[in-house]
Amino acid sequence: MLVQRNIRPKRRMIRSAGKDAPFSAFVYVFVTLFALMCLLPFWLMFINSFAKESVIARDGFTLFPKAYSAYAYQFLFQNTRVFSNYRVSILVTVLGTCAAVTVTSMFAYALSNKKMRYGNAISFMTYFTMLLGSGLVGFYILMVNWLHLKDSLLAMILPYLMNPFFVFVLVAFYRGIPYELNEAATIDGANDALIFFKIILPVAMPSIATVTLFFALQYWNDYFLALLFIDDYKLYPLQMMIRTLISNLNAQQFISGSRTAYAIQIPTYGVQLATVCVTVGPIVLLYPLLQKHFVKGLTIGAVKG
Repeated sequence: MLVQRNIRPKRRMIRSAGKDAPFSAFVYVFVTLFALMCLLPFWLMFINSFAKESVIARDGFTLFPKAYSAYAYQFLFQNTRVFSNYRVSILVTVLGTCAAVTVTSMFAYALSNKKMRYGNAISFMTYFTMLLGSGLVGFYILMVNWLHLKDSLLAMILPYLMNPFFVFVLVAFYRGIPYELNEAATIDGANDALIFFKIILPVAMPSIATVTLFFALQYWNDYFLALLFIDDYKLYPLQMMIRTLISNLNAQQFISGSRTAYAIQIPTYGVQLATVCVTVGPIVLLYPLLQKHFVKGLTIGAVKG
């Protein structure tokens, strides 16, 4: 009798698995096709960056170009400014991300603390900045005339030092941590700084990693602040250099004429694709390092119990 009772649930599981097989196959096929659709633009960008300019002009962007050339990358890297601008972007991204994550995480922890006085008022003021941002004229006067950050790397770091949306993301996570941990540490004689760095921060690492990735993307892809506050080309980030380069190539091709031999030698399309590959590369390499924490940080709070 016991053997028969054990066999019946197994048979039910096999039957249910058989019924779910078509749906599972559909899900796998759908996800595979969706992944290929997402991968297709990146493949076109990468493979056509090695295509000859004449082939791109004649055939457009193809999955497998008929002729290949690395002239676009040679044209891009023949100027040493590319490497200096690369260093500026890396420096701004690393310093800005570290400073922004530190300030945002500590500010969010202060807002989530039940003992903080005027916490609701400060939360409202933080939320209010998401609804109504500062005007561009006032922002420019503040950065240039009052803080004197014209042609300074701080002009590309300080404005993004704290993001209200990321603050509330971290606040929601901090409030999910049992408050008994704070009370136990306080009884043992730990202050707020020690509690945050020794207890809260290790527990909150998934959400911190998620916010870190978003901050890194924001700093790396930004060119607007450099367009406003940076006139010295030596301090241009990579995005600003690429924008200037593409504008000069388009203007040069327009002035020289599209039918001249000189205009054909300018790898306009190839340089655009090559610069995108150079720009996207570091962020693509950064994501696998944070993927584990990133997925966990996004799903925190979805299931409780």
